[in-house]
Amino acid sequence: MATPIQERKYLVTGASGYVGGRLVKALVDEKLDVRILVRDWHKVQGQPWASAVEISEGSAENRVDLDVALVGVHTAYYLLHSINLGPNFNEIEAKMARDFAQAAHAAGVSQIVYLGGIANDKNISKHLASRARTGAELASTSVPVMELRAGIIIGSGSASFEMLRHLTHRLPIMTTPKWVMNRTHPIAIRDVLYYLKSAALLPEPVGKVFDIGGPEVLTYAAMMQKFAKLSGLKKRIIIKIPVLTPGLSSLWIGLVTPVPTALARPLVGSLISEVVADPAKSIGGVIALPAEGLTDVSTAMTLALSKISDHGVETRWSDATTPTAPWQKAQGDPEWAGEAILRDLREVTTDVSAEKIWRQIEGIGGDHGWFGSDLLWWARGLIDRAVGGVGLRRGRRDPDYLRIGESLDFWRVDELEPGRRLKLYAEMVLPGKAWLEFTVTSENGKTHVVQEATFYPRGLGGQLYWHAIAPLHLFVFPTMLRNIVKQARKSA
Repeated sequence: MATPIQERKYLVTGASGYVGGRLVKALVDEKLDVRILVRDWHKVQGQPWASAVEISEGSAENRVDLDVALVGVHTAYYLLHSINLGPNFNEIEAKMARDFAQAAHAAGVSQIVYLGGIANDKNISKHLASRARTGAELASTSVPVMELRAGIIIGSGSASFEMLRHLTHRLPIMTTPKWVMNRTHPIAIRDVLYYLKSAALLPEPVGKVFDIGGPEVLTYAAMMQKFAKLSGLKKRIIIKIPVLTPGLSSLWIGLVTPVPTALARPLVGSLISEVVADPAKSIGGVIALPAEGLTDVSTAMTLALSKISDHGVETRWSDATTPTAPWQKAQGDPEWAGEAILRDLREVTTDVSAEKIWRQIEGIGGDHGWFGSDLLWWARGLIDRAVGGVGLRRGRRDPDYLRIGESLDFWRVDELEPGRRLKLYAEMVLPGKAWLEFTVTSENGKTHVVQEATFYPRGLGGQLYWHAIAPLHLFVFPTMLRNIVKQARKSA
């Protein structure tokens, strides 16, 4: 007998990511009983749906954590990937999926829903092959797996859309590899979420692979021209050359767009294949089309651009934590034994209100900049991108407000107490771990502001790095604090 929808519990993995964060909201809006599995509950604390879900803190790579997260779950959404974890990411992904399937089987889960990638071309990339293998591993037990395979997802904040947008905006004339003429089958994020949400409402479990795509099949070059037209730009001049390999293409994309090279590589690898939905794998017999029909490419782009201009982007590709460099440890790891903690501490007391000071602090970065020394910040971001880091181009989700876990240029919001404290964790390539923290307090009608940069060096290289840039700190950090107060006074 089918379990009534009102009695089902849904688990969403990858809830801090681009699709996962939006799916949770869609399920909560349906008044469904939702649990999420996240490594750090702080990362979703700022989400509007955080108080409406049950949070299970743990890792999908830990069987004990999986067993706890899957207790009583009817439908489990698998939205995880490990494409940035080195050359053996496919083996890591396969093991994660296999472990998840076994844990779901042991917990008595009725349905697994997995979002993968269209993989019908014989010339398949390693990334897409790994996505298909992940689906096969998830289906290795008796738990039915509904695998939805999508191509390029168009939506505000998606890595694919950001790559397309910045390439088109910044390069009126571009030399491109042959893959720009390959056919793609893009789909709007709203339609992806429609299918994922509809899977939760099916009366019976489904075990089958489905391809999902929008109403149009077109080349990547045609998509760029569509975007240029919608943005009021002149038609782009595209010159195809045969020498740009996927590796070289990803380096080039890493320099031109906010998408780092490590993430661009699998995205480019996917474009080598023709990513077009197979009509034989249509989902139409299981889930009907949306009432208003599927979203065409131009409409999807227009919606994405309007979200960006209205500062209404819900989630971004950079919401998921960027893997740190090999010599770095995770944020929460213990301090390295025996290493000195290096600090740059600045303080100021002012008659400007704490509220005005805080507005400037919370608005730091992105288009607002870093309160002076912009050339030095730009140069540091450029160096970071040149060595494989994220650089400054990730910007901000919202120009004025932050939430824990989201990216901010080459930082990530580590801790946030609105009106009082902001702590940023550095995600640039560093021989150590670094934080930048602001604290605002009021006493006797005065506002006290503390700005502290902290660095945990890793070995001699870390020590040398800190002392090499110390002269720049003598200029950058005092200027930053002084201009925060100055701008706050102006706004008052």
